[in-house]
Amino acid sequence: MIENKPFKEVVAALIWDKEKFLICQRPANKARGLLWEFVGGKVEQGETKERALIRECQEELAITVEPHDIFTEVTHEYPDIFVHLTLFNCNILLGQPQLLEHNDMKWITSAEIPNYEFCPADVEILKKIQKDLKC
Repeated sequence: MIENKPFKEVVAALIWDKEKFLICQRPANKARGLLWEFVGGKVEQGETKERALIRECQEELAITVEPHDIFTEVTHEYPDIFVHLTLFNCNILLGQPQLLEHNDMKWITSAEIPNYEFCPADVEILKKIQKDLKC
């Protein structure tokens, strides 16, 4: 029998500071612990994607972001869950990123992407970032 996996709608922020963008390292005790990702999280019932992203960034980094256009969307199947991830281009309106939930955070260039092990759902996104910056 094929087991039905939960489906989660998730959002994340692509935040740039000149030629560098922000990545965060997941806590060790969570699924996909210590892998790198973009800040964000799941969309709660009744929330817009933009509102969910603003809430998640406040909860995880103590920053207020302004979501702009969608950079890209991906659907990924993990062993335990399906996720549909919408990545928004964002800028920080208020605050400096603080580690409230993540293990670590870094501002990296696209050339530094290979130095970090990312969540599998982010692999296609990272390829797009590298491709878009070569244009």
